[in-house]
Amino acid sequence: MTTTEALSFKLTDFEGPLDLLLHLIAKNKLNIYDISVSELVDQYLAHIQASKEQNMDIDSAFLEMAARLIYLKTVSLLPKQKEAEELKQQLQGELIEYQICRQIAQTLTNMTEGFGCIVRQPVTIDIDKAYKRRHDAALLPQYYSDAAGRGLRRLPPPAAAFSGIVSKKIVPVSSKIIQVMRRFKTKTSVSFRSLFQSGRSRSDIVATFLAVLELLKNRRITAEQKQNDILIKIDKAGAHHAKS
Repeated sequence: MTTTEALSFKLTDFEGPLDLLLHLIAKNKLNIYDISVSELVDQYLAHIQASKEQNMDIDSAFLEMAARLIYLKTVSLLPKQKEAEELKQQLQGELIEYQICRQIAQTLTNMTEGFGCIVRQPVTIDIDKAYKRRHDAALLPQYYSDAAGRGLRRLPPPAAAFSGIVSKKIVPVSSKIIQVMRRFKTKTSVSFRSLFQSGRSRSDIVATFLAVLELLKNRRITAEQKQNDILIKIDKAGAHHAKS
């Protein structure tokens, strides 16, 4: 092989080391099913060396294959060549598999040439919107009930659903303040428990309690603990202070 032949290509022209090996096998008319390891290794290393002399960047995959081939050639020189035969068969299997994949890829490429260049105008398709499925007449009432049920679920819930939440009468705290203060027109003190005896609902009781707290806060009444009850009185000092 002359130097001109060695420099007639670049490693970048090949997709990988297997691609280069198949090129060398085809160029030297070697039998892929019975590779001459020594000749193939010499050809491969010669191309790697030629690339180095041209200061070309060599991919690590090509160098890895070079080391693999050198090891295969070294092992084949040993008296016991069982390992060399196994390595050779492994390499042959990879080359055959890669060759088949490359042939399939080329076939697919030829089949898809021109794809994307031919554009067909959209075709109007007549759609038959008539419902042609048949159903058992006995099941139709059930189907209707299910469909109506789904429709009812979309409606807002009736007012009865909120009867226990928002239908209760709201008792203003201000009205309870007036009611508590009226108790002191005839009495100087009242029992805290007695304020809730007329409560008819939870809202009424809560409003009464809040009214007592509001009056205590404004110092209009005082609270004094008496045994098991609380005695509520008019806060005269607070009332005098408020008038001042």
